[in-house]
Amino acid sequence: MLLEVTDLTIQYPRATAPLLEHISLGFACGEVTALLGPNGCGKTSLLRAISGELDYRGNIQLFGRPQADWYRRQNDHRALARRYGLLPQHSNLNFAFTCGEVVQLGLAPGSLSRAEQEERIGHFMQRADVWHLRDRLFPSLSGGEKQRVQLARVLSQLSLADAGDKKILLLDEPTSALDLKHQHDVLALAREVAGDNTAVVTVLHDLNLAARYADRLVMLANGLVQADGNPAELLQPELVEQVYGYRGQLVDVAGYRALL
Repeated sequence: MLLEVTDLTIQYPRATAPLLEHISLGFACGEVTALLGPNGCGKTSLLRAISGELDYRGNIQLFGRPQADWYRRQNDHRALARRYGLLPQHSNLNFAFTCGEVVQLGLAPGSLSRAEQEERIGHFMQRADVWHLRDRLFPSLSGGEKQRVQLARVLSQLSLADAGDKKILLLDEPTSALDLKHQHDVLALAREVAGDNTAVVTVLHDLNLAARYADRLVMLANGLVQADGNPAELLQPELVEQVYGYRGQLVDVAGYRALL
């Protein structure tokens, strides 16, 4: 496993009960895992713990090493940044950078020439469908445009990994501000990235998108993992009602199962 979470518990100050308790999960190379569950169940908090932004009890290993080991020496931290990327749900970047400059930030852990940087910036902005925004100021963009520019930044960052290196990509609600076309485009791109020696873990709210693009669904609720398996097993009205309190109807649409 590239990423292993063992007996993880998260409890916020003044909370009467843990948000997440005794969570153990492993994430493998070549797999897209969707974290699902109702609002406030701890999906984003789990990603923040994995990325080192949130305190927790338990153990997290990245590439077979304890998480804390990667942050003790600058060289190790820099090496981790070339193989491990996070796309947050919201961007707090308010400086008047152009979108091209934002994507270039992802290349900071490397030592590429200016020409090589320009080539990668163009490549990943085109993959995220934001090349036409390259000279726009980032703060002027819509929420969905910002998400796609930040996705290009994270993908450029992971491109710094050495050939054959395995990678981890964390995506926190990457489709939350996107239109219908770009929701599908981004998740199809996530599947492509997984095929390039990468474990992709994404928080999603749309069960049908998750079932269509993810290899594995993990459903969280009431502080625990309620279900963990492939979409065909988990996209069931009874289970969805147990987790979300909503009982839908399962239908077949053009070869895909959908919950209405």
